[in-house]
Amino acid sequence: MDRQTALARATEPFDSGDFLDVLARRVGYRTESADPARSADLRDYLTAEMVPAVERLGFTARIVPNPVSPGHPFLVAHRAEGSAHRVLTYGHGDVQPAHPEQWRSGLDPWRVVVEGDRWYGRGVADNKGQHTVNLVALEQVLAARGGRLGYDVTLLLDMGEESGSPGLTELCEQQSDQLAADLLIGSDGPRVAADRPTVFLGSRGSLNLTLRVTARDRAYHSGNWGGVLSNPATVLVNALASLVDGRGRLLVDGLRPPAVPGPVRAALASIEVDQGPDSPALDPEWGEPGLTPSERLWAWNTLEVLAMTAGEPDAPVNAIPPSARAHCQLRFVVGTDPARVPEALRAHLDAAGFGAVQVEVEHTMAATRTDPEDPWVPWALQSIERSTGRTPALLPNLGGSLPNGPFAHVLGMPTVWVPHSYPGCAQHAPDEHLPTALVRESLQVMAGLWWDLGEPDAPWPS
Repeated sequence: MDRQTALARATEPFDSGDFLDVLARRVGYRTESADPARSADLRDYLTAEMVPAVERLGFTARIVPNPVSPGHPFLVAHRAEGSAHRVLTYGHGDVQPAHPEQWRSGLDPWRVVVEGDRWYGRGVADNKGQHTVNLVALEQVLAARGGRLGYDVTLLLDMGEESGSPGLTELCEQQSDQLAADLLIGSDGPRVAADRPTVFLGSRGSLNLTLRVTARDRAYHSGNWGGVLSNPATVLVNALASLVDGRGRLLVDGLRPPAVPGPVRAALASIEVDQGPDSPALDPEWGEPGLTPSERLWAWNTLEVLAMTAGEPDAPVNAIPPSARAHCQLRFVVGTDPARVPEALRAHLDAAGFGAVQVEVEHTMAATRTDPEDPWVPWALQSIERSTGRTPALLPNLGGSLPNGPFAHVLGMPTVWVPHSYPGCAQHAPDEHLPTALVRESLQVMAGLWWDLGEPDAPWPS
């Protein structure tokens, strides 16, 4: 059989309804990794669902205990043909908390609901739908090639990605021989738009931190003591205003990245931030001056205040609160050293007179970016264009954060991410969904990539 036949076969499970049946069964597993009570569901997703599925494709699969977080196991599966070449593919089977009460009437996060050209359910976009696309496409390419790919495949499924992928770095360190490969092809996150296939080469990093001011152990009457007692909320909001101004511009050098590199700026020149019907309208005056919206989103750092509190917001009283806190997140690109951020914040706050503000770092995820001139990058772009007839978008990195650091930094491989979602899919939110046309096209995209990896012109290292 030839490449075109493989692409045609890849859509057959979609057209017959078999793909939807598989996805519906997988969505039914309540794999909320943030809930300790769901640990059995996380393991069942691997043992009852994914191990039999990949073993049918010729993989040898095993559940690997998480070296850091026992409730979040990993699936490591190998499909060996004795080749000198190996590709690693990654996905995650856990999901964000479902919050079923927030979904609109007629939808159930644990049941795939079909409405017109959309499939709704928790995980259809992030990430059960995406790794199901990859495995179904692989199955069809295997059949088209008579049961041999021409290279080896390792599959890694993470059951703690939505909780920050605890243990993934340690797993890659401990299992480096088992996970070693010439290339990572992962699927997560969104395309730049539903109708534009996309490749991204890494992700912005993230650093979550809490800023806290504690003045005393109780509240005091604002009339009797106002003007002689410091207000922690007032101190905190002024401290935040010294970090980022009212238009989102970073004011501290230690939070700002180096200038946007030329190749990154060139890659983003043809990319527009999605403005489809499910996307919010952009605020044109928000963010770093002198940058385009695409550069602000994909090539710059942002400090976001995620939540803040002082006193009782739902039942305020006439009292000076004893403490205040703000949960913040720095999204950062390659070139920013996250280890130096707490030091830079501390030095700035002290110099600005905010010594009372405590800084607590809670979680960090590395920023990564494969060199756009790596041979695998044009190869992937050409493969996708052959499969779809359209020029794919190339993002130097995703605007969000993914656990790409262990693959890029620990295992030391080029990373090519091919997402099967879009910005308005409501991942992490109520009413998560995927457009059916995107799913069907993604099956062809992945079939083309799996097929082309077995062709003589694939840029495997010698």
